[in-house]
Amino acid sequence: MRYSNQAGYPDEMERSWPLTGRDDDLRRVVAAIRPGAAGIVVAGPAGVGKTRLAREALAVPGARGATVVWAHGSTAARPFPLGAFAGLLDVSPGDAAGTIGQALDQLGRQQSLVLAVDDAHLLDEHSAIVLHRVVVRRLAPVLVTLRTGEPAADTVTSVWKDDHVPRLDLTPLDVSETTGLVARVLGGPVESASAHRLWTLTQGSPLFLRHLLAGEVAAGRLTPASGIWRWTSEPTISPELAGLLEHEIGGLAAGVQDVVDLVALAEPVAVQTLWALTSPADLEQAETRGLVRIDGQVARLAHPLYGEVRRTVMGTLRARRLRGRIALTLDATPDPIPRAVLTLDSDLPPEPALFLQAAEAATRMYDLPLAERLARAAAATGDPAARLVHAAALSWLSRGEEAEAILADLAESAPDAGTYALVQLHRTGNLLFTMARPDEARQALAAAEATGAAPLHVAGMSLALAAAVGELSPVLARGPALLHEELPDDLARILVASAVSAAAAVTGERVLLDEAAVVGGLTADRVPTVIPGFGLADLQVLGHRLTGTPTRGDDQARRMEVASADLPGPARLMGLVVAGHAALGGGRLGEALRLLREAWAGLADSEHEFRFRCRTLLATAFAQAGQAASAARLLAGVVAGQHPAYRLYAPDDLLARAWGAAAEGSTTEALHHAVAAAHLARETGAPSYEVLACQTAVQLGDASAALPRLAALAELSPRALVASAYARAWAAEDGQALLEAADAWARLGDLLAAGDAAAQAADVHRRQGRQGSALSAAALAEGLAGRSGARTPALAAAARPLPLTAREREIASLAARGLSNKDIAERLTVSVRTVEGHLYRTNLKLGVSERSALGEVLGVG
Repeated sequence: MRYSNQAGYPDEMERSWPLTGRDDDLRRVVAAIRPGAAGIVVAGPAGVGKTRLAREALAVPGARGATVVWAHGSTAARPFPLGAFAGLLDVSPGDAAGTIGQALDQLGRQQSLVLAVDDAHLLDEHSAIVLHRVVVRRLAPVLVTLRTGEPAADTVTSVWKDDHVPRLDLTPLDVSETTGLVARVLGGPVESASAHRLWTLTQGSPLFLRHLLAGEVAAGRLTPASGIWRWTSEPTISPELAGLLEHEIGGLAAGVQDVVDLVALAEPVAVQTLWALTSPADLEQAETRGLVRIDGQVARLAHPLYGEVRRTVMGTLRARRLRGRIALTLDATPDPIPRAVLTLDSDLPPEPALFLQAAEAATRMYDLPLAERLARAAAATGDPAARLVHAAALSWLSRGEEAEAILADLAESAPDAGTYALVQLHRTGNLLFTMARPDEARQALAAAEATGAAPLHVAGMSLALAAAVGELSPVLARGPALLHEELPDDLARILVASAVSAAAAVTGERVLLDEAAVVGGLTADRVPTVIPGFGLADLQVLGHRLTGTPTRGDDQARRMEVASADLPGPARLMGLVVAGHAALGGGRLGEALRLLREAWAGLADSEHEFRFRCRTLLATAFAQAGQAASAARLLAGVVAGQHPAYRLYAPDDLLARAWGAAAEGSTTEALHHAVAAAHLARETGAPSYEVLACQTAVQLGDASAALPRLAALAELSPRALVASAYARAWAAEDGQALLEAADAWARLGDLLAAGDAAAQAADVHRRQGRQGSALSAAALAEGLAGRSGARTPALAAAARPLPLTAREREIASLAARGLSNKDIAERLTVSVRTVEGHLYRTNLKLGVSERSALGEVLGVG
């Protein structure tokens, strides 16, 4: 972190910050200073908002009529008698008893007095006595603030210790409160990782947060992306914040400064190490002064921002020397990363073998930026193994051209067939997934296969490529046997497991899906150790979503999200996509939108291939939630083209377009896309996708085409069985059977389908004259919609039942959204005269004469 030259706040942040997370505290303080009350002491650490809370309490309507005398304790005024009241009271010079008496007399003559004393721990002796006597004599309510951990006069502490007034201890804001405060100040949602970083650095101090946030926004490091504020680089401390922190740290003796700087560079640092590098006395003094804290056998800084200040001012040469001293004390055996990072940034000679070992460990932790940095240092010697690890990290960071340059050079100089084969396999993955060049990927795979080396790796990559482009037959023919081979390493296992998961997901092979998860390392107590594990997890979630076991997909997604939650680079974003997919599969649209919007904010402008998956899933979630415009913006990209390695997911793209059209009111177009998805799934041998597509068609109002196929596929999976019964109920216009289907969907874990089935039951009951049953079913649908966050055509019809046919409602909905008769006719492939006739009949039925009134009647905004 560096000092910033930015001063003050950007214009939009000049306004007073909201008082967040203090509502209960504010009510308590206001009650304590009402007329006749004794008052209150508000205590807390520096920057926690004590003075702000006091000012807010004095500004509420009930307190505005009071006469407020606001005294301030300070180090500057402390040497002077009644220094805190300087300029507030007119006291003649004299002995202590006389001046204190004069002060009390003047305060006693004030009408509706509230005595506010800020920083009471800094009061001079006479001011402290005045405060104490005002409290004891009940001359007025008092509002006192003081800093915890600082010594205060006995006359001050006795104010609450002797039970004269209560004491309120303010604590820093927690993560949730910090996130809410930042969102309110910035005027929009904040990425969870960015909010957590802000909280971690400031420890919930509103004062520190305000200075840090202002500097980062002003410098353009905290900016909105796709509607979400993200903090994407290292922060800079503003001069104002630096001054506050340096004041808190104070002057440091040489030994104490060594302790603080060593911990700032390498925390946590073992206490024994600090004793050896400094002295026990220095460490004890640093702890006593509140600069470091001891957690068991390690020392950490008392506040993260102390480290930012010290790292800024200590100088490059000192920092490199101190890192080297700590590095020499560390054992790299249990974890090579700390020693490797310190050595890399120190004045010690490079250790390429250590750097490579640490790069591999960082890759297993999904920390790709660190892995790339360490691997680059290891590869400086030209070691082929280190260069291969470096190329892999670059590829996974979407730096495909750089990776390809290294891999092409390695292919030219490979010392043996085994190395050459592995290099070509890495080229295959980089060319296919990162660079979207499938033809060249096939050529690289062929080159690897021609060597006869690494046969299981070659087989795994061959299956992974086939699955990615939707060629399922070779995967199903060879994949199950490969799962039971002694695969040589985690990379081979993840390739085979991912390919088999893809085939099993779309064909409904549930046993095979579970076997692939185990081989890939995605179990109840493990997650995969390589980055392609996120692709495996997404395929597993897809399989459970399609077969109708979404809660199992939830569990897998949650483990991947947790494993990547605090990491820089793409791993965290991929974890969000997988978790968002799982939420979407369960019909929890609010959760899905939160996760996928955050992922999209980081992926939208990147070159990462997961952005294609995120875009489709987010568009679907927006559309199912009725947010047509947001869905349309994303669907334009879906229509423009997909990644060649994501052809397996093509039915999902069509279903996203179906829901997008439905959100815009065009159910005819929506059904067209759903039927197209079903046909594509059948042609490519993906019956599980076909079931979902047919189910979607039923949700959109047409069971005629879906019913025969759902009946034929009913035994495929739990989803297929429920979808078949659902289609039969809708085709038969059986309201009770539709309610049973809604219950079955809810038990299966698909809240969206449950809500649509209940809404359709309400429609059937209403049309059949059973108004009581219709109302009950509509209430059930509304409750399910509240849980899912959905706004689908079926739910809209249940919420606003109207005497319209499905076609009339569709045309009226499109007209309400501003489409002309010609536009509607083109979209629905009917004549303009047909559109005019439907609108005429609709207006008669609804009793409206103006086109603009349709939106209000239909609830279309």
